[in-house]
Amino acid sequence: MIQSRIMSTKRSYADGCAAAHALDLIGERWALLIVRELMLGPKRFTDLRAGLGRISANVLTQRLAELEAAGIVVRRRLPPPGGGMAYDLSPWGRELEPILLQLVRWGVRSPGFARGAPLNVDAMVLSMRALFSPDAASGRDARILLVLDGQPFSARVASGRLDVHRQGPAEPAAEATLETSPTTLLHLAYGAADPDDAVEAGLARISGRRAALDRFLGCFRVPEPADTDR
Repeated sequence: MIQSRIMSTKRSYADGCAAAHALDLIGERWALLIVRELMLGPKRFTDLRAGLGRISANVLTQRLAELEAAGIVVRRRLPPPGGGMAYDLSPWGRELEPILLQLVRWGVRSPGFARGAPLNVDAMVLSMRALFSPDAASGRDARILLVLDGQPFSARVASGRLDVHRQGPAEPAAEATLETSPTTLLHLAYGAADPDDAVEAGLARISGRRAALDRFLGCFRVPEPADTDR
């Protein structure tokens, strides 16, 4: 009853196209960014709001209710020691990842996109997944521990593929560790900054095999802006 009431109050394109229906589900403001924030795993309400910055508690509550009613978001209890209830993507909701990554690739080519603007940890990790270049990674192999604003991530490049996820309890040893902010990593991975300069400026700490980190940072490519004059 509650779910049907939530869905009935939403605006709809009332269009038979499945793309229009998809926009009915995730096209409201903040909806897809909530999906982005859950792509790397479940989060509590307070953590979601912190990651989204400018969203109000009321709007976040409404969007979560709509996404839950649509079957995109589910609630689950976190395991000890944290415990408590959190929001997560359903298996169907997680199928939005390739769509979200393609939106990153498309949006970064906009002439009006503010390249290098600050972004949060989850957005940076998904940006890396989107802008990883299999061609650039050919012949490169690296296992890196990324500590972004204190949050550890395991990153592995092998056979032209990237795997980056939150650090688990039994990860293989990393060849190198990079401790920095998401924004500094953005500049390092996309060629706008040099690791030595970042360390000297106090923006990053590097330990382990520097060659492995260099191999890793060389695996990303930012496409040229789109030609919108034609």
